[in-house]
Amino acid sequence: MNDFTQEFLSQSIIRMEESTPRILQCLDELSEEDIWKRPNESSNSVGNLVLHLCGNIRQYIVANLGNQPDTRTRDAEFATKGGHDREALKQKMQKTADAATSVIRQQTLEDLMKVRSVQGFEQTGINSIIHVVEHYSYHTGQIAFWTKLLKDKDLGFYAGMDLNVKNEG
Repeated sequence: MNDFTQEFLSQSIIRMEESTPRILQCLDELSEEDIWKRPNESSNSVGNLVLHLCGNIRQYIVANLGNQPDTRTRDAEFATKGGHDREALKQKMQKTADAATSVIRQQTLEDLMKVRSVQGFEQTGINSIIHVVEHYSYHTGQIAFWTKLLKDKDLGFYAGMDLNVKNEG
């Protein structure tokens, strides 16, 4: 495997592994009721977003790149209004993220360049990984925002880090 392929896969996994604990932390901060609370009818609950992320990650990475059956029922991810408690959601999120990083780790340059059909789109393995990494991060931010709004609490994702350090040119 060439250096670029290895670096791309490594950095993708780092970004995935950054989001997972943040979502798990948010789930721990919220009550069971808060997990399924929707700010309005046009929005999703944290529970919906976790189910949605699991469905998306499984479809794009585990099924598509991992050559597994695509069993996703996307509409159900948003229609659900309960039925999964905190621990079940945490386990589902962790298990899905672990399965995805395992598949990503196994990709070759040939796998990354291969065009496949996923969710009706024709795209390379690179595109599938980029889609999942940015999608995971996007919804992690929504979950964090909703948690902060409900709990009026800094989640401390960057605690102990000096984020004012200037770039060296």
